[in-house]
Amino acid sequence: MAQTTTADAGGTSPRGVRRRQRRRASVAGVIGELLVTAGVITLLYVVWQLWVGDMIYGAQRNATGNELTHSWAQEYEPPIERPEGEPAPDVVDPVILPEPADAEVFGVMRIPRFGEDYAVEVAGGVTRANTLDPIGIGHYPGSAMPGEIGNFAVAAHRTTWGKPFNRIAELQIGDPIVVETPDGWYTYRFRTLEYVTPDQVDVLLPVPQREGVEATSQYITLTSCSPMYSLAERIVAYGVFDSFTPREAGLPDSLSEVA
Repeated sequence: MAQTTTADAGGTSPRGVRRRQRRRASVAGVIGELLVTAGVITLLYVVWQLWVGDMIYGAQRNATGNELTHSWAQEYEPPIERPEGEPAPDVVDPVILPEPADAEVFGVMRIPRFGEDYAVEVAGGVTRANTLDPIGIGHYPGSAMPGEIGNFAVAAHRTTWGKPFNRIAELQIGDPIVVETPDGWYTYRFRTLEYVTPDQVDVLLPVPQREGVEATSQYITLTSCSPMYSLAERIVAYGVFDSFTPREAGLPDSLSEVA
């Protein structure tokens, strides 16, 4: 009479157990490898988005801005020459542009503190989809235009999408903030920096943070998120108008200041 072995009775021989253990180990190994691969891909995406991509976007922003200023220079037609012996005026009133439409580019911002190649386009509106992500710097609708009495208020990313205002906290008192348009260059001078909550929109008033006060001077306000990679607060840089340099006069001295 043949004896019934353990394997015949239930398939639980040591050899069968080992095979099932190997199968379970193989499945676990595959899942583990997939998780590791997914983690590596996620890490690479983060590195791309926060560093490599920003470097590329930033370079593209500057290249686009420089191309625009070059085209303005090429298209410029000098006015009729001033009569011989007539001196050039010491102070030139700034040309005030009409408020732009949403995503309409009207200027290029240059800040020597941020580097010689820094040249980022400024367009109407402050939505991410239309202006901040694809263009760079956005103008708050309803705020003053460059050189106009009141508060020329703008916004830009501090991280991602080329991060135009990444170095905003490095500004020093007196640093030039220059906005170029087809008509010339509007130079503002940085004065102070502060941090506010996102709902503190009085920084955009004609006289920043002065409710009900009529503006008699020209201001500039740069806003961005703070701290880095967070929406908890806003970092705000304020400046005051210094001068307008018409295109016929050539580049303003403010652009050649060494940071």
